[in-house]
Amino acid sequence: MSASDFDGVVVAAGVEVPYSRQPTTGSTGELLAQAFGSLLHESGLSAKDIDGLGVASFTLGPDHAVDLAWRLGLSPRWCMDDCHGGASSINLLQHAIRAIQHGDANVIALVSGDQFQPSDFKNLVENYNLTTRTWLRPLKNGGPNSVFAMLTQRHARRHGLTRADYGAICVAQREWASLNPKAVYRTPMSVDDYLAAPLVADPLGRLDCVPVVGGANAILVTRDDLARGPKAVRVRGLKCLYNADHQVGDGLETSLKQVAADLWRQAGVSPEDVDLVSVYDDYPVMVLAQLSDLGFAADGDLRALIARIASRTLPVNTSGGQLSVGQAGAAGGMHGLVEAIAQLQGKAGDRQVKQAKLAVVSGYGMVEYRYGMCANAVVMERA
Repeated sequence: MSASDFDGVVVAAGVEVPYSRQPTTGSTGELLAQAFGSLLHESGLSAKDIDGLGVASFTLGPDHAVDLAWRLGLSPRWCMDDCHGGASSINLLQHAIRAIQHGDANVIALVSGDQFQPSDFKNLVENYNLTTRTWLRPLKNGGPNSVFAMLTQRHARRHGLTRADYGAICVAQREWASLNPKAVYRTPMSVDDYLAAPLVADPLGRLDCVPVVGGANAILVTRDDLARGPKAVRVRGLKCLYNADHQVGDGLETSLKQVAADLWRQAGVSPEDVDLVSVYDDYPVMVLAQLSDLGFAADGDLRALIARIASRTLPVNTSGGQLSVGQAGAAGGMHGLVEAIAQLQGKAGDRQVKQAKLAVVSGYGMVEYRYGMCANAVVMERA
């Protein structure tokens, strides 16, 4: 398997509907339609050119992808719903690439997003899956914060880290966010500000916990000869692994650790070659876990890795990440992908990484009762 596995397909565009902290009167379907319209504008295509649609959303129900297709006036030859949370978008991308290569579609729009009313989020965290509803909801544990607080405690003990070490990641991402006009949270933050924030679930403070917002993202995957414009992005490697340890491990390693070697071999590059990284950042601990699993701390020195992130020597989550831009439900799994596309296309404005040619993006999520079951990653290059 090699980068040639992805021949004939490019990612032509990526867009983001600006996230909003306060719920609006619009529905999730309207947000997804807005993202789809922005995607057409960005790509120079029209709705009649789209013959594939993939959708990831927690709150689109009772509608599904086919209902959204109808509302958008589409008659797709390929249509897919995805329910893998933070891993949804890379999962959709994998399937879209294969669909195009095998002639099932030529131009596929992938959209993701959510609009949360307070009752929507409460319902989601209490009924995330059967395990959550049966075993965690009766405990009134408050959702994933308590689960990842315990995971952070284990991680800190194993690696000898302090709260300030995790805070350095939040501060670095806020510095990136200050350069992103679409970030919901752009106010400068120091480590002292981070440490002073109220505790939510020891050792997690308010600034460790990804803020819930509404919003949507979309990307366009197309046959390479149909892409308009010179700034398409190619995939060099993509690997997924789900439910790797059946929830019997300690959660400090994701399944990225098991697929990383194959990912880099397929892409024909190494972590040292990468110009920027987007990792799923629902909590700072998961930033470190995924980066380590991908090989960015090959010697196991997480303090050195944190120093590279804090100094922005290693550009990580250059949009500000979900910790500063916000987590728009299932859109959180596409946010980092859209940011990497923008960077590789040279469209990131003041936060543009100079001469960005190679990026890696990871997805993580779908907590069972201890931690996420899904992880995947994609290596992309400027075409």
